[in-house]
Parts: sequence; structure tokens; C-alpha cells
Amino acid sequence: MAMDVNMQAGNSSFLVPHRYPGRLIAAEGLDGSGKSTQLHLLSFWLRAEGYEVILSEWISSKLIKRALKAGRKQGSSDPRLLSLLHAADIAEIHQSDIVPALQRGAIVLADRYIYTALARDLARGVELEWARNVYQFATRPDLNIYFQISAEEALRRSLSTNPLFKYERQAGMEQTASMDSIDSFRAFQRRVLDAYETMSNQFAFLYMDAMLPVKHQQQRLREAIQHILPGD
Repeated sequence: MAMDVNMQAGNSSFLVPHRYPGRLIAAEGLDGSGKSTQLHLLSFWLRAEGYEVILSEWISSKLIKRALKAGRKQGSSDPRLLSLLHAADIAEIHQSDIVPALQRGAIVLADRYIYTALARDLARGVELEWARNVYQFATRPDLNIYFQISAEEALRRSLSTNPLFKYERQAGMEQTASMDSIDSFRAFQRRVLDAYETMSNQFAFLYMDAMLPVKHQQQRLREAIQHILPGD
């Protein structure tokens, strides 16, 4: 992997460019990649510059959580069903939070967006073309940032902050019930990394080395978004 900031051009035509006055910046990457920290730092800076900023995080609704829990109790879940459930999750956030903010002219910082969902779908064996059709409703980001980190480093960071490690969706345990959460996380995140590599040939990402110092990453991100800010 090229561990640096660079834009990889690709075909994102399955998402329609928006015409809202606001801007959508999405951050993708493995859990533990530091994307949440970087988005929070960006939000402080942008607000100081006078912009309205909305931080949007992919957190499952109670209804979706119940459906996912029911599937895990059965021992396994159909990958396409999981894809549809996650799409419904994101669609709710998209319609209730993201679109209204963009219409107001706000800058939306999305902590995980559809490319995270796509990568997880591919890691579970869903065909890319089928998954793309599921997420066609989404607004195309003005900038999509992918924080690059190894599966081992992601595991180390995740264990340091969540020692009990009970995050089944991130660990992929609905497909690896015979494995403990740590081994499941490691195996699933490696498949997610492979999925991002597959997607890099089709979609445009701004690649960020998540191993760089926090201040260094933030400086490069600010430089990267300067030209897409409203009014520029």
C-alpha cells in the first residue's frame, strides 16, 4: 500500500453528484484508523472559520440493531440481507441528517459512509455490482478520505480502547461464530482491506497514511479540502 496522501481517481458514476450549497466529506477506513479524531479536529477548525459543521456518524438505529441481533442468534446471517439492513441504516441517516444539512449549506463530516458499507459487503462475499445498486440512493461525497492502516495496527488500537471487544459488526462475527472476537476481527479486517484495494480501481479516494502524527495528518487534510469549501 502506498502510505501517503494522494488522490486515486476512479469511476464514482453510480452516485449522482449533488447540487446542494453544502459540502459532504466522508471518512472511511478500518476501526482504529483515527478517522474520528481527524474529523473532530476538522470540525473545530471549520467552525472557527465560520462554517456550520455537522458531524455524522454511522450508528445503527434500534430497529436495525434488533434485526442484526436476531440474525446473530440464528448463528449466521445472509450477506445480502446484512447489506440491505446496513443500507436502510445509512438511508435513514442520509435523509434525516445529511441531506437537510447540505441543503442549508453546511459542511457534513461523515464518519463512515457507503464505502465502508461496500467494503464490508465485499468482505462478506457480496458482489460489488449488486452492492453498488443497493447504495445508489446516496449523495456523492465532495471528498472521500480513506485512512490507510494495517489490520494488525487496527487491532492493537481497538484493543487499547475497547479491551472487551464486543463489536460484532466490526469483527464480522456473524460469519465466524466459531472464532473468538479478536481472531474474527483480524480475519474480517484483512478481508475489508482487500475490498478497499478492489474498490480503489473504481472510486476516487484521498489516501491518508494513518500512521503519520495526528498534527501532520490534520495539516494535510486541511490543505486538501481548502479548494472545495463553499464560496471558494
